[in-house]
Amino acid sequence: MTMALPQPARAPDEVLARLAALHPKKIDLSLSRMERLLEALGHPERHLPPVIHVAGTNGKGSTVAFMRAMLEAAGRSVHVYTSPHLVRFNERIRLGRPGGGALVSDLALADALDRVEAANAGAPVTFFEITTAAAFLLFREQPADVLLLEVGLGGRLDATNVVDQPLASVITPVSIDHVDFLGATVEAIAAEKAGIIKPRVPVVVGAQLPEVLGVIERAAARRLAPVFARGQHWNVQEEAGRLVYADEDGLLDLPRPRLVGPHQIDNAGLAVATLRALRLPAAFEAGILRADWPARLQRLPAGPLLARAPAGAEVWLDGGHNAAGGAALAHALCELEERYSRPLVLILGMLGTKDVAGFLSPFAGLVREAVAVPVPGAHAGLRPEEVAAAAAGLGITARLARDVGEALQSIARTDASGSVAAPPRVLIAGSLYLAGAVLAANGADLT
Repeated sequence: MTMALPQPARAPDEVLARLAALHPKKIDLSLSRMERLLEALGHPERHLPPVIHVAGTNGKGSTVAFMRAMLEAAGRSVHVYTSPHLVRFNERIRLGRPGGGALVSDLALADALDRVEAANAGAPVTFFEITTAAAFLLFREQPADVLLLEVGLGGRLDATNVVDQPLASVITPVSIDHVDFLGATVEAIAAEKAGIIKPRVPVVVGAQLPEVLGVIERAAARRLAPVFARGQHWNVQEEAGRLVYADEDGLLDLPRPRLVGPHQIDNAGLAVATLRALRLPAAFEAGILRADWPARLQRLPAGPLLARAPAGAEVWLDGGHNAAGGAALAHALCELEERYSRPLVLILGMLGTKDVAGFLSPFAGLVREAVAVPVPGAHAGLRPEEVAAAAAGLGITARLARDVGEALQSIARTDASGSVAAPPRVLIAGSLYLAGAVLAANGADLT
């Protein structure tokens, strides 16, 4: 009898690079191309596991991570679709299975991309659309109890917004971001996010500005969709180092999440609210302690990159890049400062589409200095000189470095001069692309 040899792993990088060239624009919000492609593939979006669709400006990924952990801790199998990735594209697609999910393999991903590319037949399509279609194929072909589906950008015209009957629509806090695509006012952006609301499908809403909540409530009313909003139908807060959640069904006294920062209390509460509203079996306590989401105020472990940092320094990493994200980070770092005081140094790289001053303003008076770096491989990255000028305009001492490694070394030299009493607390932030490069350089294994 001839024994079948195992198939060699296929790297999907070549096909991903080829697909990225099929449309001249990286972002072109529309549903027509996606609908055409899904029709050619036999409409996989109509045969998915039950979907929880998540939109919002900040906190989408963390909320998804909490829901996944809570469901998996209760024995559920959970597919997950998120973006962007940090180190490997495979991070975007997690396939559920008993005992916990796993990132899609190179072989399965390359096969799905091949099939989508063949069905597309060379027609114009964005990278996100074609890779989302590949994810839908994979999610259709492997059973799971739930699919957690994160919006890529906006909501109304996002490629994920082809699912007609999700279990729930979830909207995390909405603030100003991506104004070139979503609108210049928070109300306009909220209307785009509310575009995921479906007729008679419950909408679970995180903390919002009053004007944002009004937009969401009006959109839900037009679709006869029941709303479960924070502050009206559920609440969450930290009390004595615990997470206390309350809704009409009662009170939950839960551990504080291991994800750092007061904003993670909010994200965990929204995850609990969603699963409670849907009556899904979930292990809240175990899940809240298991949930992990890299590059969200993550303290970096020892690694090749950290070897260049000052001795005894704390080095933290976050992909935050808008004004609301900057405010949440500054609040979290103030909490760390209250627990254990250290001088704070910010290493910052940002894209040209972002509001640098809006992100940095909460740090004025909080940081010792900022070191501006380029975002590796980003064609739209701001020059470090522009980032440093924005910092200086806020009264933050700023200087330049060629990369994060050089920035860490320069901070180490400053500390070695004897002018600093305690090892610093270093925050690397401003871009998820920068965060991904940092994780790769430090030898992270994101599985």
